[in-house]
Amino acid sequence: MLTEPSVSVLGLDPTHRNCVLNGNAFQQDVIQSYNGWQYASFYSSLSADSAQEPLYIHLSRRKLPEGKWDTFVFEDYPQTTDDGHNTIQLGVCPGDGTIHLSYDHHCDRIRYRYSQPGVAHSPESFPWSASLFTPHLSQLPGLGEEHDELLSYVTYPRFVQLDRNLLFSFRTGKAGLGDDHLAVYGLQEDGTHRYTVLGTNLKGVDNNPYIHGLDVRNGRLHATWVYRGFVWYEGWDDPLDAKHKQQRGPNSAENNHNICYAYSDDGGWSWRNGTGEMIADLAKGESVRPDAPGIVAFEIPKGSGLSNQEAQAVDHEGGVHVLNRDAVDGEQKWKHYYRSPKGVWTQRALPHVQGVKGGKRGRLAVSKDDDLYLILPDHTAPVLTALKASKASNYSEYELVWRENGFPPTEPLVDTTRLDYDNVLSVFTRATNSNGADIKSNSRVDVVVLDFKL
Repeated sequence: MLTEPSVSVLGLDPTHRNCVLNGNAFQQDVIQSYNGWQYASFYSSLSADSAQEPLYIHLSRRKLPEGKWDTFVFEDYPQTTDDGHNTIQLGVCPGDGTIHLSYDHHCDRIRYRYSQPGVAHSPESFPWSASLFTPHLSQLPGLGEEHDELLSYVTYPRFVQLDRNLLFSFRTGKAGLGDDHLAVYGLQEDGTHRYTVLGTNLKGVDNNPYIHGLDVRNGRLHATWVYRGFVWYEGWDDPLDAKHKQQRGPNSAENNHNICYAYSDDGGWSWRNGTGEMIADLAKGESVRPDAPGIVAFEIPKGSGLSNQEAQAVDHEGGVHVLNRDAVDGEQKWKHYYRSPKGVWTQRALPHVQGVKGGKRGRLAVSKDDDLYLILPDHTAPVLTALKASKASNYSEYELVWRENGFPPTEPLVDTTRLDYDNVLSVFTRATNSNGADIKSNSRVDVVVLDFKL
């Protein structure tokens, strides 16, 4: 069993909203460590005592292992849209020590800001305040007007550290009818750091890809995803159409199908399938298309309860782990899909938990010792569960190592970089101030970080 975690409170969660903004599976690195410091970002009201409109981006940092959180607020940007897509994403560029934020997107113009160089390299040299960051931006740093159209309809941004650079992934288009694109922030020939657009890595054709995750291990960039087929509806091509912005619009998860895999060994420029065959060269304007050979790891038909953007992790030997759920065997189950370093895929249903159709999504994390941890929420009850699949068992056995009440249904997030730093599992989630209280009650709900010493 895991020892009980230490709990630190970041701030008040805005439970007056219909949609959860602090804790969604596609927030790949909203909590992460770099250079012995940990960073996290969340939405909250300006009032520390009650949830009020509008909300504002809060950015926190602490010195590891047990420093006190220091938090400031970006008061120049009020967030007003009650939409669970409109989360915050956080990235740190190792090359120049800048901290990046992208936020509040659901088919919207890019929203972005970043810090002065060196802030993440020498944290103690920079008093923590909003003055370290640029104003709100509507463009990626260094890109010109030629990319305005590309950046006018953004959803699901995510950051990935790639050697000394910072990779930026984002979707354009709408649910069931979109593409995923890549840009990279890094050192240019003139000695400055700025963005370069790589291209469209995943092309949708009457569908759109939903990425589980982008992870780099030993120089290789791994991606897994599902496709969502498009259901045509009246007015779909109207520029003012907003039906697709509904939380459960015309193109729902019922149309999710197939788990796919590809990798890149050159920073996202070219992509290969599981057998090593080249399937796309972005420098030539190519993309991984739905009919690309060898990309389907598991054929899972529509209507099988397959989730989108659930979770991915890569172990130190290059094994790829995916968390999702399906009802292919007749019963809806959470599953662990695993690609061994030799390229062999397996799947196993998870014990101790129920993979509810349409339920809250979980998280995967690999420890310093290469054991796999599965952090799983309950869809209706305020319960959080942790399972462990050891490397010694070849990730084939799942031990219940922790389960507690007091956590409203939230999609937990994990600081994956800290696991390699000091083997502490930091979980970003929401917690009530009274054990087992219901989120609909008047009980306070906080954004918290749970620290498990492994």
